[in-house]
Amino acid sequence: MTKQDRKPSLLRRFLPYYRKYWKTLLFDLMCAALTTLCELALPIIVREITGRAYSPEGLASLTVPFVLRVGGLYMVLRVIDAAGNYFMQSVGHIMGSRLETDMRTDLFHHLQQLSFSYFSTHKVGQIMSRITSDLFEVTEFCHHCPEEFLIAGVKILVSFVILIQMNVPLTLMMFAVLPFMIFFAWRYNRKFRAAFRKRNQQVGEINAQVEDSLLGIRVVKSFGNEELEERKFDEGNRKFLQYKAVSYRYMAEFGTSNRIFDGLMYIIVVVAGALFLRAGTLTVADFAAYLLFANMLLASIRRIVEFIEQFQRGMTGIERFFEIMDAPEEIADAPDARELRDVRGEITFDNVGFHYADDDNQVLRHLNMRVSPGQSVALVGPSGSGKTTLCNLIPRFYDVTEGRVLVDGQDVRSLTQRSLRAAIGMVQQDVYLFSGTVLENILYGRPGATREEAVEAARLAGADEFIAALPKGYDTYVGERGVRLSGGQKQRISIARVFLKNPPILILDEATSALDNESERLVQHSLEQLAKGRTVFTIAHRLTTIRGADVIWVLTENGVEEAGTHAELMARGGLYSKLYQMYTADA
Repeated sequence: MTKQDRKPSLLRRFLPYYRKYWKTLLFDLMCAALTTLCELALPIIVREITGRAYSPEGLASLTVPFVLRVGGLYMVLRVIDAAGNYFMQSVGHIMGSRLETDMRTDLFHHLQQLSFSYFSTHKVGQIMSRITSDLFEVTEFCHHCPEEFLIAGVKILVSFVILIQMNVPLTLMMFAVLPFMIFFAWRYNRKFRAAFRKRNQQVGEINAQVEDSLLGIRVVKSFGNEELEERKFDEGNRKFLQYKAVSYRYMAEFGTSNRIFDGLMYIIVVVAGALFLRAGTLTVADFAAYLLFANMLLASIRRIVEFIEQFQRGMTGIERFFEIMDAPEEIADAPDARELRDVRGEITFDNVGFHYADDDNQVLRHLNMRVSPGQSVALVGPSGSGKTTLCNLIPRFYDVTEGRVLVDGQDVRSLTQRSLRAAIGMVQQDVYLFSGTVLENILYGRPGATREEAVEAARLAGADEFIAALPKGYDTYVGERGVRLSGGQKQRISIARVFLKNPPILILDEATSALDNESERLVQHSLEQLAKGRTVFTIAHRLTTIRGADVIWVLTENGVEEAGTHAELMARGGLYSKLYQMYTADA
């Protein structure tokens, strides 16, 4: 099925968003129809006045009371038209904005449910473009589209009914132009759709490039690569201009063809109308009405032509919206998923095998290990041996492709993700702090906690002293991604966040590998305090930090190659012993 074939499907899927606002939409369309009927009254009034002026009685039939009645009637119609137009412009636009808000809420909710694999293959800038600019186009589309097509339809239908009663041949000749205009609109529709899709795609690419460059601005400046980034941006910007120019060329071609049809319709009305006047089969009043109706019809068609660009932008936005909404939730709760309660912290890997969806190479195979509640496990091994992957299976960031991962004897796939992840705390090498204050970042560990509880968590993490020295203490703004803090400070705030969460299971993913010696010492002490009484998995780059672990697993491409305490593994003289000796020799 092609993208064009999917259009009806897209519209059918989009229509339910109107459900909450059907009363507003209905009244909006009633106002649109009413303003259209008010507009259609003018040619009829002009025809009546002209008909009286050219009647046998002549100008005497144009009495002052008649003219005043007609003027008063037209004034009332214009007031009704103004009121209807006000509703369309205000409440109608607000309805469109609310519909946009609903779609953006659904989109963000769906993004929150998607697995890590989706975000590893899609640029954040592209996603941001769909959440913001694409949905703004949808707002204009969902408000104006029903109005414009209803107005055009009412004008064409009512005009045809009125004119066919005046002169059948002239009316048929006049309306014979419309099928050709509709054919050209349908023909250019495909071109518009493809052009706007490329244009929106390139907007996403520009957003992604700008985000990449600005988030990495320190790297850019450290290498003096400002000109390189500018060249990359200029290239994307020029490509966007090319796509935009193509869409405008299509609009120009389409608009030109419609102006030709405009002229053709006027020529038909003027020439054929004059001939019918000469033959006496058309009155002067009817001829004036035909000219006014032709002008009104063509003005309406011109509005539709102008709206075609907005229509295609809206359809492209809807299509890109549903592309994300159709992305499958690879990790979802089972229908009968249970809450994980009274967690002891026993973890079992039962014949676990795993490979990523886009890679058939097995990362883990036939892994059988058990971790007792409160036990401290350290994972070491060469890069790519699956240490981080193994830990990501516990909170179910990925699902195993073989076997089971059990928490307190329960398969993690049988548990709700929220209750499972509430029992697990993670401290990673790459600390992410949200834009906000120190306090807000600590409270992220347990939303709803009190300030006193957050301060106590910071004290336990060894962060209270440096936080108190900040300009505004806990209310100090940390900057985007915590840019105003050092690596050690950010890491201790992330530890405070986990202290506040107070989970029974803890995963430490190379939490100190990027720190200097002094920061590592402080953070290591905080981690030791955090690990007390919890089941702990530690992925270690610095092997001296894990000598006190209850058990050390040495992972290779063959699985767990060795397991034991530091002393046992050193005495065995195997892979761990060699890795440790290499590390201490380099140190």
